[in-house]
Amino acid sequence: MLISKMLQMVSSQMKTNSIKILYEDNHLIAVNKPAGVPVQDDETGDKSLVDMITDYIREEYNKPGNIYAGLIHRIDRPVSGVVLFAKTSKAASRLSEMFKTRSVNKTYLAVVQNYPPELKGTLEHYLIKDSEKNKSNAYSTEKKGAKKSVLHYELVGSSTNYHLLEIELETGRHHQIRCQLAKVGCPVRGDLKYGAPRSNPNGNINLHSWKLFFEHPVKKEKIEIIAPLPKDDNLWKEFNNLINLTL
Repeated sequence: MLISKMLQMVSSQMKTNSIKILYEDNHLIAVNKPAGVPVQDDETGDKSLVDMITDYIREEYNKPGNIYAGLIHRIDRPVSGVVLFAKTSKAASRLSEMFKTRSVNKTYLAVVQNYPPELKGTLEHYLIKDSEKNKSNAYSTEKKGAKKSVLHYELVGSSTNYHLLEIELETGRHHQIRCQLAKVGCPVRGDLKYGAPRSNPNGNINLHSWKLFFEHPVKKEKIEIIAPLPKDDNLWKEFNNLINLTL
């Protein structure tokens, strides 16, 4: 991926928790969400990433009163990786439009047990969300109420039992990567909901939001934010030497 200008990434630890900040300026803040942390409040009552960001801004900058932390996009609770927030309403509005118009490049890494159909390819399906089961179903042909879903994947490398895929999302649907990979016989490791044979010990899945590449909504500079792989998973450690995490 070509980058006309790289900005220096901020890599500091939040004081109120162990969430790592990947980038921060007056307009944006991006963090590396651990798998298992909900992005927003859910029925469990566990502290959400939104709350953690709010606490961080309040403590780091000694801000009283209401704190603005605009959530621009989401990743699933059992998924790790980069999540981007806006610190101003202007940045939030512009970023939301950029995600809507697909001008933000999103790259994921996924570990699967079965070999992919090809070394490199594109998956196109029509997804229908089942809200009751919190799951999506993929179809090869167009269905009423279905949304066309497109992703591009490439095999990065393999271990003895698993394969690492790099995935670029062209669309952003509910559980898109999980659902589409399962449709072609490659469910994400640990993802029981989509057909993985067994769960991971920690209950999370091996899907990681790896990179975001976009134009800064205010400064108009090109930014690439990269989230290092989780360090608490031996398989991620095994695959870490296959990817280049340097900017």
